[in-house]
Order: sequence, then structure tokens, then C-alpha cells
Amino acid sequence: MLVSSFTSGLLAHRKLTFRKGQAPFDYSLEEIAELVDSSIGGVKAALSRGRSKLAASPEAVMSSRGVSPELSGILNLYVDRFNKRDWEELRKLISADAQLLVADRFAGPIDEAPYFANYDRQGVPWRLTVANVDGELAVLVMHQHEDVWIPYSVARLEVLDQRITRIVDYAHCPWILPLAITVVVSDLSSGMLQ
Repeated sequence: MLVSSFTSGLLAHRKLTFRKGQAPFDYSLEEIAELVDSSIGGVKAALSRGRSKLAASPEAVMSSRGVSPELSGILNLYVDRFNKRDWEELRKLISADAQLLVADRFAGPIDEAPYFANYDRQGVPWRLTVANVDGELAVLVMHQHEDVWIPYSVARLEVLDQRITRIVDYAHCPWILPLAITVVVSDLSSGMLQ
């Protein structure tokens, strides 16, 4: 999962382990601090140390999974429709029982969340693009500053049978994206990973 390639050593000093494939960043810093009986500063420091150790490690830290053509296709459609603010067509990609987690803000069925309306109201110019984050496809939210598009946050989508079943959006967790070791951004003119 997104950012899980560097999770194994992040909190090892507190003897907290996560099952393989589980994304600990489905939790806020406050929740992780509570789980490991630490302060938020302690969690941030552990994350930073873990990232430094992994960056210096000669072993590969990227996901060993290949890029799923199904996921790639759905992500590109999602990004295209999201950028056009075509919420009706976008909802056709999403399973009726899809779950949404906006870390630190909302967890539940997507049809009970003001998710798309919140993006529609943002005062900062934004657009989505498909990106490869630490070896896994994700959706990158870009904010425009003057004439430059800057990566702002990341979202992970889960797809089953050509439908989005879960969205995890880290827009309110500014520490997530800087923890990524590699971020390969797609062509911003199309929003699609080339």
C-alpha cells in the first residue's frame, strides 16, 4: 500500500508492528501516538528516523507489485472526471457501498460525505494527477502557486471489478507526502501517468 514500503522500521523502537500490507497511515499522528504511548513529536521523529534509515538502506524499498492495468485505467478516468468537476460521471466509477477515509476528518460511506463539494469549494487552484508514489499508483493533489503546480497531498484508491471501493485521502495530513521516497508525477497536461 501507499507509503507502506517504509513502515516496518518506523516505530520499531516502540515494538509496534503492522501486518504486512496494512497501512498504518490510515491513522492520524494522534492515533499512532496513542497506540504506541508516545507524543506526536515522538511519532514524527520516529517516522523521520525510519525514513532516513530506509533511504540509506541498500535494499530496495519500493513495492514489488506490478502496476495493475485495471487500477491504472480507473485512476486515469477518476483523475480526468475529477479535474473536469464532472461529479455525476465520477460517481459512476465508484461502488455504491464505497468507503471514504479522509484522514483526521471523516470515515464512512462516500455517499454520506461532502467530499466532492469540499474539493469544489477550495479557494486554491487545484488539479489531480496520477503519480507513482514509492512504487505504487496513487492520486496526487496538486495546488497551483503562481504558474507552478506543486504536489500538495496524496490519495489512495482501491479498485475491485472496475469500481472504486475505497478512497483514502490524506489532504489533512501534510506529513504523509514528504515521507515518500520517490514521487513520479504524470504529465500535468493530461493528468495521466505516461
